[in-house]
Amino acid sequence: MRRNVVINLLLVLGIVLIVGAALMLDAGRSGDEERFVGTDSAATSQIEEDHPDYVPWFESVFSPTSGEVESGLFALQAALGGLVLGYVLAALRGRRKLEALRAELERT
Repeated sequence: MRRNVVINLLLVLGIVLIVGAALMLDAGRSGDEERFVGTDSAATSQIEEDHPDYVPWFESVFSPTSGEVESGLFALQAALGGLVLGYVLAALRGRRKLEALRAELERT
């Protein structure tokens, strides 16, 4: 097998193991607390519990009307970030291939 194939398979296996470990750890939790909550809500709850007289410095500019809208906006943000990351990686790879092609042409 080629080296790249082995590396890719090991990376996929590592991702599967990490996700599986996270799910197994979460499955062992007990209690009535909500599962898979974000750190923002957990931190807010902890601050309100520890300091009931705490006043936030500012209010949100936009507050989604429902959890579905909030999830949709988060998914949109993740998709846009993925597109930007993919574009940058492809541009860097294309630049590297172009430089290699130029170097090969200069040698001949």
